[in-house]
Amino acid sequence: MLANRYSPRANALGLLRLCLAFAVLVGHAWPLGAGRPTPGLGFSHGQTELGSLAVSGFFVLSGFLVSASAARLGFVRFAWHRFLRIFPGLWVCLLVIAVVAGCFASFSAAVSFALNNALGRPNQWGIGTLFGGNPYGRLTAGVSVVNGSLWSLPFELFWYGVFTALTACGVVRRSPRLILLLTAGAYAVLLSDFLHQLPDPYTVPRPRGVFGPIPLFGALDTQLIVYLGFLFLLGASAQLFQHRVPVHPLLIAAAAAVLLATLRLGAFHVLGYPAFGYLLLCAACTLPRWSHRIGRGHDYSFGIYIYAFPTQQVLAALGVHHWGLPAYIAASAVATTLLAAASWHLVERPALRLKDWSPLRSGRQTGDRPDRERSGRSSMVHDQLQPLVEPQPSQT
Repeated sequence: MLANRYSPRANALGLLRLCLAFAVLVGHAWPLGAGRPTPGLGFSHGQTELGSLAVSGFFVLSGFLVSASAARLGFVRFAWHRFLRIFPGLWVCLLVIAVVAGCFASFSAAVSFALNNALGRPNQWGIGTLFGGNPYGRLTAGVSVVNGSLWSLPFELFWYGVFTALTACGVVRRSPRLILLLTAGAYAVLLSDFLHQLPDPYTVPRPRGVFGPIPLFGALDTQLIVYLGFLFLLGASAQLFQHRVPVHPLLIAAAAAVLLATLRLGAFHVLGYPAFGYLLLCAACTLPRWSHRIGRGHDYSFGIYIYAFPTQQVLAALGVHHWGLPAYIAASAVATTLLAAASWHLVERPALRLKDWSPLRSGRQTGDRPDRERSGRSSMVHDQLQPLVEPQPSQT
């Protein structure tokens, strides 16, 4: 069972998050550096592609880790941890983009970009005509797009909000079966969409309109809320019911076969999604011990996710894409990793040190002590996203 194989202190989640973050970077290299479709679209007959598959993996791992945090923390502390994991790094990223872009475009437009995206919802994609002459601007978007990766953040934050409410109601700790019901409900929507699109198994479900407006976020695409929400809930259910999730080589092989078959033959969203989620969680607890050290003390995955797109746009503007796609990917990976490392060491990790801060000293001295003791007894369970992308125990 997963409960017997998974250890919060010894797992490959850090490696998996880094791989998913770099998969997004590599997937974006084709449209950003060459104006060509992302790898995987042809193989899957348009069902998904490398970047979207990586984002799907982020949501599975995020649900798995965040639900562990929700199970041991009060809802105020849970919300505070989620805030610290996302917003300090995001705000500094937006500030860096505004400062750099202000040197080459309208400074007011650059400031507007930072302010309009500060709440986690990308309300402004471009800064004037900046990067409009890049391959992506000329051949794909037709307009300036500075950081397209931000599209997934509002959906991540939406499900953080849902779990904050569920934590406040005591659902995660006392009635985890309701999480299973939510997961089943989301899956029923996926299955209904698939049955309605038959006999064509490749058709991507049509948009369902928008949900909202939601305070702070506005309206969100309903289909993405449900589909990404299913992945998030799938990870959360696996965390809360580890003792019921079998881990066996035959099941892992079957899941890999289902994933490949659905990517090629159709029905990816109804069969490939759960197979992919299962493979990720099994990999987290079955990969060799050396993999457990990667990303454990220094989690660069979120920084890679938020800095990769603008970095690749800058490199394309400098003409690096003319060196060839392999060189462009390598330069993008190196530059993005340096920015992600700076983000982690200078912004994200210092911010996460505030996770136990409380405005009430008495609350820190008395009221929070049981939570800290429970946290110690639970071996400091992983508490992140994600990406999109969650930190290791000491980082939450």
